[in-house]
Amino acid sequence: MSKKKKMNKRRGWFECLKGIMRVFIGKTEFKYKEGVPEGPSIILCNHVGTAAPLAWELYGDVSFRFWGAYEMNSGLIKLYKYQSRVFYHEKKGWNLHLARLFCLIASPLTYLFYAGLNLISTYHDARFKHTLTESLKTLESGKSVIVFPEISDKGYLDVLEGFHKGSVMLAGICYKRGMDIPVYVSYFKKSEPKTLLVSEKITLEELFGDGKSREEIAAYLCARCNALGSELLGTDKQQTGEDVKAQAMN
Repeated sequence: MSKKKKMNKRRGWFECLKGIMRVFIGKTEFKYKEGVPEGPSIILCNHVGTAAPLAWELYGDVSFRFWGAYEMNSGLIKLYKYQSRVFYHEKKGWNLHLARLFCLIASPLTYLFYAGLNLISTYHDARFKHTLTESLKTLESGKSVIVFPEISDKGYLDVLEGFHKGSVMLAGICYKRGMDIPVYVSYFKKSEPKTLLVSEKITLEELFGDGKSREEIAAYLCARCNALGSELLGTDKQQTGEDVKAQAMN
């Protein structure tokens, strides 16, 4: 086991749980354009439901904390409501009644898993300030922050339709404070062989040095992520939002 993996160890009971999960969840091959990131960084990745977070947690090579919706960190009842309606019904397209039934079993197990992750909660209101504060503390402690920023109103697509701007706000604060924190984008391919490709280092000066807006930076980072997807999958095999619309009409 690498030094990096030893640094990313969680609490003992959670490491035991992860060991059991690795028996059932096959290994993901990590590929790096410039080698494993050294030191704290901001890493952006496509979501692919639970698949990409699990790949990072079970097989990743860096010490990190995830961003995660605050509902996942706010007790079992809120988690159940979020997981059944938002995650399985709205994002993954499940029948709502089936999602609610399934989550009677899935949500308690998910709650246990997320309790071990030490998530950084994210919000859509003024409480987002706490997300940024906790993220800066994490980076200053030497750990990376992993964010899944894709806009997933139409579900989890192969070709990402955009990034939310929260991670750009975090990177912007690091830039203003003169912190030497690189940004990486990454793309997880869920088909076999499962692969997660991580980009070259993107400097904060490259992102903010010429006065680009947050929207422009988010679009640039999303395009970089999609380019990794094209490299892994081939553009002709990627599912777009227009593909989803066409499937829904048929």
